[in-house]
Amino acid sequence: QVQLVESGGGLVQAGGSLRLSCAASGRTFGSDAMGWFRQAPGKEREFVAAIRWRSTTYYAASVKGRFTISRDNAKNTAYLQMNSLKPEDTAVYYCAAGLKLPAYALAEGNQWDYWGQGTQVTVSS
Repeated sequence: QVQLVESGGGLVQAGGSLRLSCAASGRTFGSDAMGWFRQAPGKEREFVAAIRWRSTTYYAASVKGRFTISRDNAKNTAYLQMNSLKPEDTAVYYCAAGLKLPAYALAEGNQWDYWGQGTQVTVSS
């Protein structure tokens, strides 16, 4: 049974940093895409960042330059380093894993195969 477990969320002041982790179990995702999405109250889920198997990275325009996605295949874990956080970054952050996802499909949540339970990130002003 595949599981993705996020950790690292919390409350932080604007301008601060957080590092989210996504630990996968049940299968290895070394050759697959891993990504992060977020959903704020009253809003639709949106793409944040993704990393493909050759460590090519993709970011939403709203987080580019502030967030960094990475992965440690030996640990079957993905990370999202979030710097210069803003109140509008407040959301539940979800980790996702996608099997053989092409680059053009990375921003489409319904194309991903596995999801974590989410971790809350709250940025106070």
